Amino acid sequence: MQTSEAVLTQARAALAHVPYQGHVLHPTIQLRLSDGALILEGEVADIVDKTRAATALRRVDGVTSVIDHLRVTNGGVTVGDGELRDAVCERLLNAIEFRNCRICARVKGQHETVREPVGERSGWIEVEAHDGVVTLWGQVISLSHMRLAGVLAWWSRGCRCVVNELVVAPAEADRDDEITEALMLVLETDPFVDAAQVSVHTENRVVTLEGCVASENTRRQVERDAWYVQGVEDVVNHISLRA
Repeated sequence: MQTSEAVLTQARAALAHVPYQGHVLHPTIQLRLSDGALILEGEVADIVDKTRAATALRRVDGVTSVIDHLRVTNGGVTVGDGELRDAVCERLLNAIEFRNCRICARVKGQHETVREPVGERSGWIEVEAHDGVVTLWGQVISLSHMRLAGVLAWWSRGCRCVVNELVVAPAEADRDDEITEALMLVLETDPFVDAAQVSVHTENRVVTLEGCVASENTRRQVERDAWYVQGVEDVVNHISLRA
C-alpha cells in the first residue's frame, strides 16, 4: 500500500501533464489526501481545465475518489451570493423540464420556497450560492434532470463551481447513453443552439460531437455545453461549419 506522500507525488506528476494552451495547471492547484480521497482546491481558467485536471487525477494509483473544489476564474467576473442564487433559480423556473419541481432557495441558512410545482410534484431543488459556488440539493426524476440542473447553474453569470448533490429517485444506473441523453437535453434547452443540427456519441465518458452549424461561435457553444455536463471526461468536436 502506497503512503499518502507517494500518492500525492504521483498526483502532482499527473497534474503537471495536463495542458492548457501550452502551459500546465499544477501551479494553481493544491492537493490534499483524506482516506484515499484526493481533494482539489484552487483556481483554473475555465470548465475545460477543471474537468481535465479532475479526470487525470482519478486515474492515479491509490486515489479512491476525487473531490473537486476547483473554481473557475470567470475572467474576474464576480456577483453577489443573492444575485447568483436568484439567477440559478430563474433558470430552473424557466426550464420546462422542472415545471413539476418545487424550487427553493437557501438564504442565510433558511429554506425559502420560490415556486410550488405546476401540476403533480415530481421532485424538488434547493439552491444555495456562496462566493461563486452553487450548491444544489434535492430530488429529481432522472440523471438527465440532475445533469441539466447542474448545467443551468453553470450558465448563470458569476458561477465559479457547482456542487451537485441532487438525488435521482428511483435510482438509475449511469451509463454512456445517459450522458448522451443529458447532453441532448442541454442542447435542446440552450437558446443559442439548434440541437437538431448536432449528433452526440459517448464512449467511456468521452463525448464526440458531429454535425454542421452556421458559425464558429455556435460550434464552440455546443462544445462548452458538453464540458459542463457532469460525468463527461473529454470532448472531441467534429462539428463542421456550413459553407
